[in-house]
Amino acid sequence: MSDLASRLRALPSFPEDMPDLDPDTAPQDPAALLLAWLEEAIAAGARQPHAMTFQTLGEDGGPVGRTLILKDLDERGLHVSTHRSSRKGQQLAADPRASMTFFWRESGRQVQVGGAVVALDEETSQADWATRPTFDGSPNPDWQVYALQPSWYEFTQSRMDRRHVRLGYRRAADGTWDRGRVTTPAG
Repeated sequence: MSDLASRLRALPSFPEDMPDLDPDTAPQDPAALLLAWLEEAIAAGARQPHAMTFQTLGEDGGPVGRTLILKDLDERGLHVSTHRSSRKGQQLAADPRASMTFFWRESGRQVQVGGAVVALDEETSQADWATRPTFDGSPNPDWQVYALQPSWYEFTQSRMDRRHVRLGYRRAADGTWDRGRVTTPAG
């Protein structure tokens, strides 16, 4: 084992006191659980609780990730914004599938969500543009708000014993959510 590996292994992974996740009492709507966890992170003073890794697909089909800020969550999906001409804007135009990974280290919680991404209307995009710190009063026709429309979620509540609780949701053909514990084979 290298010196780096030894030092990394010695770093603390999770806080001593973490909340629980009971899959049997989790809400049927995964957006409600995401919002509850986000609100708890905000209330706890987590730094940038709305930050997440946003993954798109590159030209070679491989994942490309970067950190973005969640702008909103409503019936249209989870909102992010960027220039249409940016690398991520071009990747979404070529293949509109994406995923997000939120991680709140203070509570040992992680949420992954994935699905198709759609461009929202110009009014929504320009309203978001007007809130940017660099806004000079001029519209930006290249600015776009996108909404990831989830087809799946996975919630992970870490535990000190490493027997993390994972709860998955998959959208059924009728639009409802199927949910259940995510298990991995022993190994």
